[in-house]
Amino acid sequence: MLKPTDFPEPAIIPVNGVELEVFEAGRENEGKPIVLCHGWPEHAFSWRRLMPTLAAAGYHVIAPNQRGYGNSSRPTEVTDYDIEHLSGDLVALLDHYGYEDATFIGHDWGAFVVWGLALLHPGRVNKVINLSLPYQVRGEKPWIEAMEEFLGGDFYFVHFNRQPGVADAVFDENASQFLRNLYRKNVPPAPPEPGMAMINLARAETPRGEPVMSDSELAVYVSAFAASGFTGGINWYRNLDRNWRLLADVDPIIRQPALMIYGDQDWAIPRSENLTEFVPHVKVVGLDCGHWIQEEMPEETNQVISRWLEQQDATVRS
Repeated sequence: MLKPTDFPEPAIIPVNGVELEVFEAGRENEGKPIVLCHGWPEHAFSWRRLMPTLAAAGYHVIAPNQRGYGNSSRPTEVTDYDIEHLSGDLVALLDHYGYEDATFIGHDWGAFVVWGLALLHPGRVNKVINLSLPYQVRGEKPWIEAMEEFLGGDFYFVHFNRQPGVADAVFDENASQFLRNLYRKNVPPAPPEPGMAMINLARAETPRGEPVMSDSELAVYVSAFAASGFTGGINWYRNLDRNWRLLADVDPIIRQPALMIYGDQDWAIPRSENLTEFVPHVKVVGLDCGHWIQEEMPEETNQVISRWLEQQDATVRS
């Protein structure tokens, strides 16, 4: 088990009008960058078991806390968290290091950002690896509007947008309990409760299932969110309909080689039925775990990613 004290010391790097807290491994591997993009409510620390493996494989590993997280900037304007800003941060991060392009790995919301980055700045992305969240097709209706119609006002995506500040305050008041209850695996199914599920989770005194990390690892997340609050990360959700509009005129096809890793027990995020229509060069892998893939099955995640990257390198060489 990696101790939190073993994680690299961060640097604060100015990019795109903000500052990002960035963790690195394999700096000696200059010229072969790979950028790791966390999800919600996560932290660059979520990549702690992947970073040493990638560095040993010859990559310069760059893991930012994206805007709104950790000690990175937390702008107050909600629109400062749209896909143009989030992808722009990553482009500027490449510029900072002098890289034309890189391989990007995303989990959860980080995957959404990586998909969007590949659409908006295709020349800066050479390969895509995403965990949990498949490519989200831009339908006829804005995403939050469609979710509200089909899933109701208590669905947490909708609630974050329609009742701004309510969930943020509950999570801030119950940060330790919320994160403890959220980072679980093998959670037994239960009938839906009335109200907003994430708020209910934050207020639940007894966690269900099993923890996906040690108490000392969880403490890293608790400390980070106790300092930053949850609003910055939730503001990513509050830009979904804005993102839908911003992507209106963008070529919707991901043309880079891609690896999509699902958690087969992740009931919250179904597999995409038309992934290959929009990501034609994708390889799909399922692991026997839930949503927190790299936390639940770190060795298997490392193996799948390393093997795919080796195959891609072999293809380029041939």
